[in-house]
Formats: sequence, structure tokens, C-alpha cells
Amino acid sequence: MSGQDRIPELTEEDRALLPTTGDVAFYAEHGWYLSPRLLTDGEVDLLRTASDRFYAGHRDRTLPAKPERLAYWTPDQGDVQRHNDYIHYEDDTIASILRKPLIGAVAARLAQVEVIRVFQATLISKPPNAQEKSNVVPWHFDRDYWATSASERMLTAFIPFHDCGTEMGTITMVDGSHRWRAIDRGAVTSRHFVEIYEEADAALDATAAFNNATVDKIPMCIPKGHMSFHHCRIYHGSGPNRSGQPRRAVSLHLQDGDNAYRQFTLPDGSIAEYNHDALVRRTPQGTPDYTDPEYCPVIWRGPAQAGASTWSCSQESAL
Repeated sequence: MSGQDRIPELTEEDRALLPTTGDVAFYAEHGWYLSPRLLTDGEVDLLRTASDRFYAGHRDRTLPAKPERLAYWTPDQGDVQRHNDYIHYEDDTIASILRKPLIGAVAARLAQVEVIRVFQATLISKPPNAQEKSNVVPWHFDRDYWATSASERMLTAFIPFHDCGTEMGTITMVDGSHRWRAIDRGAVTSRHFVEIYEEADAALDATAAFNNATVDKIPMCIPKGHMSFHHCRIYHGSGPNRSGQPRRAVSLHLQDGDNAYRQFTLPDGSIAEYNHDALVRRTPQGTPDYTDPEYCPVIWRGPAQAGASTWSCSQESAL
């Protein structure tokens, strides 16, 4: 698995699926984007089959170390919400689909960059149990976890393996919140909403009020083969799965070509760490190399042109 592989050119059909100029402007203002159909039924079904094999114990390779903050479900944890980081490293079949150039080209167009690399990929399964506490993901934004990354253009693609709506506890965005300023609570940031407030909604409301903004929750209703993209600073979360089947997906975090490790000092004086720091190769300066092709392969290189297609998703009621 090498990030140096030649990136195929897009077909004419693929180019028609790229975000339009209007879509890019919408993403800049709102912080999220719902794509047209980027994966075939066969590709999505292969993701599902490969994830079944993974949960049954298949690995093409295993991580050489277990970072301290690694999210890694194992069967002994029971029927809770499953998160397995580095699925793009441990399973070649899943990796081959996540590295589809069209996904990278869409991300490049939205972020207005020329190079897109994988940053992280997490396999997720949310059990069909409305009472399971682990199913509820509190409001947060991804950039808050990526203090060791220099870029502000990172983004995430949420890729469900089926039609995904509010009944399943789909990912939900707080519209435009990527443009908010965070409340300065010293060491406390959005990661710790639940520790500070009894309810995460109270913390979100306080942050909105601090920005003289309103909380507009937009659930992403995503048909099979489609996906949502969101900015690294947009607040998002998800509710319980009230359907009769698991909500299965991959959260594919993406970085632009300019992203690199930066040393970041936390308010308590300690140095921030990310899981990559225990895994990736080192630069000549001795810092973690976020371009390491084993963990952060390039999936798009070259300017992405706006496509001619438009697509809209009839939103279901917010959670």
C-alpha cells in the first residue's frame, strides 16, 4: 500500500460529479456538503462485506503499536457503538475504495487545494438500540482533536453503507458553526462539553450565544452511494439509532497537501499528541511525518475543476 501510486485521471462522468462553483460557495458558508452518488452499489456492498470480515477477525496487517488514544472496538466490549481507527491501514479492500480518486477530487474542490491525503479513517457501527448511551455522539468539531496539525482546510467524508437518515442517528451538522469562535475555557474545549455541562446541548447553546448565532441542526440524509463532507471546524454529532438495523459507515478524515505536524502546547504545559505520532515515520527534523504514505496516502493530486451537476437532499426534520 503506497501513497506514491499514480493517481488516475477522472473520467468525463466523474468530472460531472464534482462540486459546482455554487456548491463550493455553499460549503464555505455552511461548512458541509452532500455529494451526488460517488460510489456504486458494488463498491458500497464491498465495504460492507469487508467490514463483516474485519469484525470476524480478518486483518491484512495490524498496527505496529497501539497509541494511547486509539479507538478500537473488540468483541469483549459488547454491543456498543463500534469505532475502529486506521481501518484504511488494516484492511486493503476497504482502503482501495476509500482511496477512490473521485472522493479526493471532491474534497480538493471543496477545500480549494490541489493535493488530498488520507489523515485517518474509522470504521463505525452503531447498534439498533435507542437506549445505548454510546450511540449518542456529543457536539464537537474535529479540528479540536487535531491540534498537532497546521492546516485549517482539513475535512471529513462520512460514508454510510446504506441509506442513512434521522431514524438511524445520522451525522448532524450545526449549520455555519465552522465560522464560530470557541469560548475560551483554558484547557476546556469542545471535546469536553459533556464534562462541563450536564447536557451537551447547553454547551452548544452557550457557544452559539457567545457568537450571537442560532443553533440550526441539519441532519444529513444520505442515500446509499452518496456521502457528506464537513469542514474540520463545524460542530456536529449524532443521536441514537432507532431503526431495526446497525448504522454502518466509515468516517474518512482528509488532509490537504500543505498539512504538517506542528508542536502545540496545551494550557497545562504538556505537548499535544495525536495517534499518528506513535506510528508514522519521522521527518529529517525528527517530527512526525503526516505525509507518511503507509498511513497518509495521497488520493488526489492536481487541480479539480467544477462539475456541471447539481444535487439536493430533501432534509428530514432535525434531531
